[in-house]
Amino acid sequence: MKAQKSLSRPVSRVAAITLLLLAIPFTAMQFTKEVNWSASDFIIMGLLIFGTGLSYVFLTRYSSGFTHRAAFALAVGTTFLLIWVNLAVGLIGSGPNAANLMYAGIVAIVIIGTLLSRFTSKGMKHVMFIAAFALAICAGIQLLAKMYEYAGSSVTEIIMVNAFFAMLYAICGLLFRHIALKLPPAAA
Repeated sequence: MKAQKSLSRPVSRVAAITLLLLAIPFTAMQFTKEVNWSASDFIIMGLLIFGTGLSYVFLTRYSSGFTHRAAFALAVGTTFLLIWVNLAVGLIGSGPNAANLMYAGIVAIVIIGTLLSRFTSKGMKHVMFIAAFALAICAGIQLLAKMYEYAGSSVTEIIMVNAFFAMLYAICGLLFRHIALKLPPAAA
């Protein structure tokens, strides 16, 4: 009973923050035609925001310190941003494009890797570096397949977008590596 009670407050906060963030586009829709969200947009974004917040709460529940929480925040935030941008505008070309499904593989690497690592710093280090490397592979595939010829895409865009996300995951990997080096071998 005590564990449930202590979890209800953070979950309630995540729900409240989700509703507040969703109120922004809802309010904007009342004043301008530039913002035009459908019910499914609100549902998808609500699930994404709430899921991201809940993931952070669970991952940091037993964190050992600030660096550990910061590493998880950056990992969760990077994954959120990758999904959000891909859903909103697509990372390859303009609009929906089947090539954007490659990024679902990156998200799967992060989620499955996190679960398999059992949330240990040493395991998370590997997951983050693998995600960064997978983004480099995605960039290579996109360049070899000449996806820069798609409308709204360019060589520079492909390199910069993938490098940006790879850099964020690499920083996460370095943070987890730093944590793992400071912990005794059994606790890493």
